[in-house]
Amino acid sequence: MRLRILTIGKPKLSYAREGVSEYAGRLGKGIEIEHLKASTREQESEALIERSEGTFRILLDERGQQLTSLELAARIAQWEMQRTKAITFLIGGADGHTDTLRVTADFRFSLSKLTLQHELALLLLLEQIYRARAINAGTPYHRE
Repeated sequence: MRLRILTIGKPKLSYAREGVSEYAGRLGKGIEIEHLKASTREQESEALIERSEGTFRILLDERGQQLTSLELAARIAQWEMQRTKAITFLIGGADGHTDTLRVTADFRFSLSKLTLQHELALLLLLEQIYRARAINAGTPYHRE
């Protein structure tokens, strides 16, 4: 299963850039990250919809469903078992998402009830994907 993240803008904060680089490196070819140009909320949402066409869309939204790390790992395993070919995680820009984008999402996922800056959301998402992969592989990264 191909995992992809579409995000608006590139991380500018040095610690976020370093963290993104660290976890993207750990995931290797298991993840693709594409940074889209920041513009208006409507244009960003249109670009996210267009670039994720034909994939299972997971929209990061503070109003989405919150999952534990174990639940996220189980969901990813379930999607793999269902032979989902490609999942695209969508991270919006500073002005959030349009209702059109929310409706096109196959799953709305919340990393937190807090509103997160998109750079931090990207870093947290990458770490949780890495953790989910470690859980599903049975490696000791995750501890209960």
